[in-house]
Amino acid sequence: MDPQRITLRPFKLSDADDMLEWAGDDRVMRSLRWKTLTSKDEAVAFIEQACIPHPWRRSICIDDRSIGFVSVFPGSGDDRCRADLGYAIGVEYWGQGITTRAVKMATAQVFKDIPDIVRLQAFVSVENMASQRVLERAGFVKEGLLRKYSYLKGNIQDLVVFSMLSTDHS
Repeated sequence: MDPQRITLRPFKLSDADDMLEWAGDDRVMRSLRWKTLTSKDEAVAFIEQACIPHPWRRSICIDDRSIGFVSVFPGSGDDRCRADLGYAIGVEYWGQGITTRAVKMATAQVFKDIPDIVRLQAFVSVENMASQRVLERAGFVKEGLLRKYSYLKGNIQDLVVFSMLSTDHS
């Protein structure tokens, strides 16, 4: 994949059909807290309510077509020094280095856009080895295991925490 074809941009309502392709796939959504989308109307509503107003959620695009997302959730108050990272892409794009490239692009941009953030962190299910590899390849440091840390779709799970500091990125 030519890295020049991969871009990040804010979501648009016109992304609804493309979003439905990946966010309507249980294989993509199984690791996310979002529910699997089932219609274009749900995709439009999600873009309007959860993507456009989000402080830092970007569409991962190939040739300006939405194939996934990357989000950064900045902390506030005394936690404004850190932010949580999340991402996903459509199944047909797995294993091509696209997510790693998108995470690297997002990381670089977030450290510029939000100077208070000195730590980006990601929490990944122990079973999601592909996502762990994405973070490692993007330069994140594996910090440890959080046992029985969080529920996902009704099941409590162990999570691995990864981080990148702004000083790691420079």
